[in-house]
Amino acid sequence: MQVSHSFAAESAVFDDDHLVSCAGLVPVMTLASQTGLSQLLTDKVHIAEPKIKSGSANPAPKLATLIAAMCAGADCIDDVDIVRSGGMKTLFDGVYAPSTIGTLLREFTFGRARQLESVLREHLAALSRRVDLLPGAQERVFIDIDSLLRPVYGHAKQGASYGHTKIAGRQILRKGLSPLITTISAQTAAPVIAGARLRAGKTNSGKGAARMIAQAVATARATGITGDILVRGDSAYGNGVVVAACRRAGARFSLVLTKNRTVAAAIATIDDGAWTPVQYPGAVRDPDTGEWISDAEVAEIPYTAFASTSHAVTARLIVRRVKDARHRDALFPVWRYHPFFTDTDETTAEADITHRRHAIIETVLSDLIDGPLAHMPSGRFGANSAWILCAAIAHNLLRAVGVLTSKAYAVARGATLRRKIVIIPARLTRPQRRPVLHLPSHWPWTDLWLELWRNVIGYSPPTAATT
Repeated sequence: MQVSHSFAAESAVFDDDHLVSCAGLVPVMTLASQTGLSQLLTDKVHIAEPKIKSGSANPAPKLATLIAAMCAGADCIDDVDIVRSGGMKTLFDGVYAPSTIGTLLREFTFGRARQLESVLREHLAALSRRVDLLPGAQERVFIDIDSLLRPVYGHAKQGASYGHTKIAGRQILRKGLSPLITTISAQTAAPVIAGARLRAGKTNSGKGAARMIAQAVATARATGITGDILVRGDSAYGNGVVVAACRRAGARFSLVLTKNRTVAAAIATIDDGAWTPVQYPGAVRDPDTGEWISDAEVAEIPYTAFASTSHAVTARLIVRRVKDARHRDALFPVWRYHPFFTDTDETTAEADITHRRHAIIETVLSDLIDGPLAHMPSGRFGANSAWILCAAIAHNLLRAVGVLTSKAYAVARGATLRRKIVIIPARLTRPQRRPVLHLPSHWPWTDLWLELWRNVIGYSPPTAATT
């Protein structure tokens, strides 16, 4: 591919007031309006005593501008300018400048960010009523919880401190901030974010987990889910407080237990004949022997966890073992054991496969890191808390957009949706005062884009029944 014209230095001119850079935001923000996002922001976000009086004015359109920019790929406050170029301000009302939005974000405190948590939960419920966001959810849904450490640099970030993170399988200390995320997913549905909370980098991964799980279960019920709910988490959440929170909320649990002496003693009591091979999805057989390539085996025993606390629980201790790669040539197998604690009624192998699918939350974390959470944009902890919650709302909005586009795009990455659906140039014209978007001919994803357009712009809400 090469340039087919000879350009001069003055051949590039930024002078088109009718060119739209992100035409895909029209159906995206129309869907946001149909699900009452602006009204929720208006009703719930109030800053009673602002530091700067103008900072608290009109929070709803300012936050909606930020969410729209995040849907288009903004990962810092200055990126909000992406929705203010060319004909974008003609296409949308209430578009605010980055400096104005930055002033508003700095008015947020940890307590005020709770208002946005409420918006996130209620908007997810509204999205679920408008879009079949979680197909198969009436049978069973999964709530996954995990934290991540977002690195920051310098001394200006409030709350930044050194915490442990794993890179290439090794634990290292890194300075940053630690968001805690809960997601809701179904067997065939991609995860949506039920809750997000920013914490200091050195905060224990499990801090605040019980409350967030309780809220996530309540959010799942608010979306209309009536089936079983399974809460999954790694060893940071395998404690009695989290298990008690799951039971109070009416949810089952599947949580990794830390291998302490008590757990190790329980594993040692498992009979050698109790171990059975696991056939993981996608596993392959050895063409010569017909055996599964994976050497993973599982077994289970009844176990009373947290016996020395007030949260003692008796359930199933399921253990997966694999041969230690460091001792492949040992005379006798050397095993590594991975225990988790659950009260589900699946078979041992099925429960292990279900638990390992907890890793689906990593797709959400990677989406956030590849998008709005590429940076922690502000030096203020409260501003970053609000930023993360707006990122969660934008993630759910894009997930709903994917569902309305096609079955394949219902599970697409956020970067894919932005590249193919949102960031599409167009020219805005108004013949006879009727707005028309002229989009690129031969756009590779024309049919998908028009399917979304028809499902959103052509949507007629059902009429209320009259008695």
